[in-house]
Amino acid sequence: MVTVTQNDAVGRDPRRWWALGALVASMLVLGFDMTILNVALPTMARDLDASTGEQQWMADAYVVVFAALMLPAGLLGDRFGRRRMLITGLGVFLAGSLVGALVDDVTPLILARALMGVGGALVMPLAMAVLPSLFGPEERTKAVGAVSAASALGLPLGPILGGWLLDHFWWGSVFLVNVPMAAIGIAACVFLLPETRDPASPKVDIVSTALTAAGLSILIYAIIEAPQRGWGDPLILGLFAASLVLIALLVVRERRSPRPMLDLSLLTRRGFLLNTLAATLVMFVLSGLMFVLPQYLQAVLGHDAFATGVRMLPMMGGLLIASRGAQPLLARFGARAVISGGLVTLAFAAVLGSRTTVDDGYGFTALWLSIAGLGFGFAVVPAMSAALGALPRDRAGSGSGLLMTVRQVGSAIGIALLGSLLASTYGDRLDTSGLPHAAADTAADSVVGAHVVAARLGDHTLAASADASYLHGMDLVLLVSGIAALVTALLAAALLPNPEPAPAHAAEEDTGMAPTPADARQ
Repeated sequence: MVTVTQNDAVGRDPRRWWALGALVASMLVLGFDMTILNVALPTMARDLDASTGEQQWMADAYVVVFAALMLPAGLLGDRFGRRRMLITGLGVFLAGSLVGALVDDVTPLILARALMGVGGALVMPLAMAVLPSLFGPEERTKAVGAVSAASALGLPLGPILGGWLLDHFWWGSVFLVNVPMAAIGIAACVFLLPETRDPASPKVDIVSTALTAAGLSILIYAIIEAPQRGWGDPLILGLFAASLVLIALLVVRERRSPRPMLDLSLLTRRGFLLNTLAATLVMFVLSGLMFVLPQYLQAVLGHDAFATGVRMLPMMGGLLIASRGAQPLLARFGARAVISGGLVTLAFAAVLGSRTTVDDGYGFTALWLSIAGLGFGFAVVPAMSAALGALPRDRAGSGSGLLMTVRQVGSAIGIALLGSLLASTYGDRLDTSGLPHAAADTAADSVVGAHVVAARLGDHTLAASADASYLHGMDLVLLVSGIAALVTALLAAALLPNPEPAPAHAAEEDTGMAPTPADARQ
């Protein structure tokens, strides 16, 4: 086994491109699972009688645990070996997938998703943390693009394969398919990935980890429950206050610690902070879009699960174009212009999507979905690369853990907040007059439930009302997403640093030495 310390020269390890293949395999597992669940949610909602809130928890149980544990996961990788922790994470993810495939109730399924989040928390930040140790600035953007593309590749592959599985097998098959994929990722890491570590990194702080998990979980729970109870409900206000107190305690504890787990000093690096915020807002928008779109394609347009997956391919087309075009644009215009342009493109796609009506066919959806893929690719890959480049190499694990934690918090809040906006708007506009109380409650829980009730009662008026109500909620979600992306684009254009492309590769080729942290800082 080859061990690479933080003092080893970037680019000297001839296996670095094979190692990148192992990281791509690991990230493909996570990206695949993310979107396969989105397509499966309508089927699971019908078979498990799950409300919109329970569907949000199926998605957020994974994301909340994921976000809460990424910081300690990064530190564990720094201290004990990133390769070792990557393999451990894939093993835990595999076990959680097995549990998810075998349960038959909402609560144990949510617990299985949380276990998968533990595995994902070990995989995601450590896959990114290895990159600065293996690749110099000239190669890092390509490496980040490859790893990001692997995660993005799950966008179409997950829905297509998941749709085929749902059409032929039970919904648990969408979790069972993760097992061989995780096993392939484990094998790739074992045979291809060299070990990297930083034994001098801080120890994992159990109290800080608990404060992070509790603060985020309470915050997400409050956002999900607020539409049903009301935003001014005393319990909801109390939960928001409790989450604020817990997060504040976390910040105070970490600021006073001589060797903090949450290295807030990294946020004083302008390049790291602003690029992290840009990537986070992109994930906020994308998570909301991915939550609302499958239900529209299945429940409103009437496509089956496989057809839904196929109809999400235009986003991948946009992503592929962006992944190939990002590097030349970065070299010509700089990161600030490319990131800002990507965010403007994403905002345009979301606003265009917010004009969708019940009478529009799939062609209009394919148009704005393709544009959204372009915007996502041009915004998130340069932002991630620039944020990683701003990290000192001896804090790659903890820094990438912080980066991925903030990103996933944005994703979790996006699902919870935009999902809650959709649920409240849908429930307010749905016409359930004349329905029995139980049927009205089922119809108000979700558009899938409304169509089940309408089919059972032969009530075409209810189905039409459900479609119109869902479209109104989806359009509002997309409009809010577009505004958020546009505001982020303006902030990125005004505040992001935009250094000239550094001719550091010549020096690296002559000396074989990595750039110093100051050289890498953006």
